[in-house]
Amino acid sequence: MINPRIIDYIFSSASIQRWNDYPRMVELVELDKQAHKFIIAYFIAKLEKDINFTHLIEAGIFEFLRRVVVTDIRPDVFRKALQKKSKEINSWVISKLAPSLESIDNGTFLQKFEEFLNNPEMYKKERFILKAASYLATKWEFSIVYQTSQFLNDIEDVKKSVDEELEDYYELIGVRKIALNKKLGKIVDLSGRLRFQKRWAQTPRIPETSVLGHMLTVAIFGYFFSLEVNACDKRLQNNFFTALFHDLPEALTRDIITPVKYCVDELSEIIAEYEIEKIEDDILPNIPESLHEEFSYILGLYNGIKEEFTNKIKHNGKIEEVEDISKYNIDKYEAIDGLALKQCDKLSAFVEASLSISHGIKSKELIGGKKEILKGLKEIQGVDFKAIATQIDHEFGTTGQTQARMDFD
Repeated sequence: MINPRIIDYIFSSASIQRWNDYPRMVELVELDKQAHKFIIAYFIAKLEKDINFTHLIEAGIFEFLRRVVVTDIRPDVFRKALQKKSKEINSWVISKLAPSLESIDNGTFLQKFEEFLNNPEMYKKERFILKAASYLATKWEFSIVYQTSQFLNDIEDVKKSVDEELEDYYELIGVRKIALNKKLGKIVDLSGRLRFQKRWAQTPRIPETSVLGHMLTVAIFGYFFSLEVNACDKRLQNNFFTALFHDLPEALTRDIITPVKYCVDELSEIIAEYEIEKIEDDILPNIPESLHEEFSYILGLYNGIKEEFTNKIKHNGKIEEVEDISKYNIDKYEAIDGLALKQCDKLSAFVEASLSISHGIKSKELIGGKKEILKGLKEIQGVDFKAIATQIDHEFGTTGQTQARMDFD
């Protein structure tokens, strides 16, 4: 499904500093920006017509991977370089990533990636939405940077440039709603705040990852799982966006680590009830009404409970939990591989712990947590998550860094 090399590329974005030539009151990293971009793109796309959400997901992942490789180039410089040397830059990106991607989906993923980089007309509508979402995520970051940079003589020029770019995307309904700071703008703000909540908050880690960044890594794992099991389009899309939003309520409740959540009888049930209450009071009222049913479904709200990590389908207008979800691999069932997404969630946590340990941060919480996570990993629909974790452990544990990071050096 996925290998340690590409996993290392994905997680390396948690160490890529943004706005690193400006003073910042908080750390801003590429992984969080990309996650915020995907969330914004989802809402913009849902308010438009004739958008292919599989293409939106693929284009976003392709752009993310390219950005990880060319991270040392400032965005404005990168755009200018692409205008004159796009073929050469894209060839270099492919050469760096090909060894990590060639085994995924029997080489089809790499083939699509290469075509995407070399054909600007591919996924044109979806690219435009992602560009708008990227701008809005950047603008949100800049509102933080601006607070500590007003003494710099060029900051007003940067602010003017950022503000002026908004006009390029006014044709998109979602952009106008967000720019006017309407209800949808509150969701953008709420999701952005998840970058301030750090995972494994009770122990030091390198790199630190936020709840927001974690949501994207789980979504990308969910996407690769969907490819591996030949999921239909709607199932693939639901898997990705269910994972992308699975921790959104934590913007309202904070990240509660598993040992604390289950340390007292019925505490987890109380937390779950409160999450539902906060979603209904503070999230859904700010979502366009036309999206309420779909968004509630991917958040896992049904029958008065919240459970995003169960296998479920829609049948005759009702949500049903099923055991063998492969029997419903048709768009009309809108299937969600909840059990597999739970494994993706655990795998992401396992990588977070393993990476930190490989960097020399070996707290008892990380070592113990990693062992417990490994116990809970298993095979789902032919995808052996424990085997993937074992391979990751071998790569990160024996060398301290994977070949992907060596390539960066």
